[in-house]
Amino acid sequence: MDDQANNPSETPSTSKSSIRSPGASTFGFDTMLGKLVIDNGLITSEELAECNSLLEEAAGGDSHHTLSDLLVNHNYVTERQLDRLQSDFDTRKSTQRISGYRIIRKLGAGAMATVFLAQQESLDRPVAIKVLPTKFSDNEEFIDRFYKEGRAAAKLNHPNIVQAYDVGCSGDHHYFVMEYVDGETVFDRVEKEKQLSEKEATKILRQVALALQHAHDAGFIHRDVKPKNIMITPKGEVKLADLGLARALSDLETAEAEAGRAYGTPYYISPEQIRGKVDITPAADIYSLGATIYHLVTGQVPFPGKNPSDVMHRHLKQPLVPPDHLNASLSAGFSQIIEMMMVKDVHQRYQNATDLLNDIDAVTAGDQPRFAQPTLDFSLLSEVAKSTSSDVPVAPQMEQPAKGSDLSMFYLMCLVASAILNLVLVAIMVAS
Repeated sequence: MDDQANNPSETPSTSKSSIRSPGASTFGFDTMLGKLVIDNGLITSEELAECNSLLEEAAGGDSHHTLSDLLVNHNYVTERQLDRLQSDFDTRKSTQRISGYRIIRKLGAGAMATVFLAQQESLDRPVAIKVLPTKFSDNEEFIDRFYKEGRAAAKLNHPNIVQAYDVGCSGDHHYFVMEYVDGETVFDRVEKEKQLSEKEATKILRQVALALQHAHDAGFIHRDVKPKNIMITPKGEVKLADLGLARALSDLETAEAEAGRAYGTPYYISPEQIRGKVDITPAADIYSLGATIYHLVTGQVPFPGKNPSDVMHRHLKQPLVPPDHLNASLSAGFSQIIEMMMVKDVHQRYQNATDLLNDIDAVTAGDQPRFAQPTLDFSLLSEVAKSTSSDVPVAPQMEQPAKGSDLSMFYLMCLVASAILNLVLVAIMVAS
């Protein structure tokens, strides 16, 4: 069911005088409409039969009502649902003419594209075909980005990256043919299970890190790593998808043109992407992957907020709650890895996927991570400092401070600092 159908502000007028504008339907749509609304579960066969009977009764009069009008006037569907059905119909109709491919069914749709399952007839294999909506057919920026995605994916050949096969144009539709992954997204998995175990999350983390290592070595940054762009097959194979925002590290022209603009998904975007920095590095993808894994093992995004602007502000300013504070079952080493992946200062973060993989393998083997070090719990140190200072006798307050009072305070501060330093040294020795 279309979510918008339940929103009164989105529901069009349903008066009997409401008639869809002439030319609103493309050729063949009205003919197939009855089957489409039933296949999509919008009405029953009995309700469709009732509408068809009304159409037959009105056929001899002056009425120009169509099946679309009757469905809307009788509150069976909304105008928005009809528009979406028509858009899908038009896209399917166009893609049926893509030479060498037979469309089977729609896999999904978003604001930027519709994806279909198809059969590549020459090699007799299933493929996924992403189609750019016709409303973007005259938008050079969207078309250019669409083809850049295809070219970027074509240069990457890795088992953990969805493979590109073909890109082209059919009628008014630009299409991109890629490997079909029979499985679910990581987002689907965490929505279903609420929280993944460290073992399961580590398998996902390692495979995506391998994908990023390959992409970065090939000179590309993904810029939109998130749960919805990571696929999992029934065998547990993980594949990074959707290179729609991918950019070549050497593409300075595009980097300059996009300066000051935030490209990415708010819940998982890196601080430098939010600031619209020109020199976006592989560390940005590592941050987004860290935010993704944080979501998987804690069951919540790192920085929730009221709106995208609020979320991005928190990425920039709000300290990260360590993941093992939300999920006590996580090992210290694994939590340290996630925290280092999400350090706000890009220079203090993992600089490449190779170092990240080394730490993942170390923790998996039961060792301590080499690059990610324990973070100091400053609240704990503060409590220690308070308790230490409270054990030192305080001289009675005088109207005129004694000359040695400043010196005494200095010694006291040195004592506290020494205690804190000793705690840090012990923690480092234990960790090593």
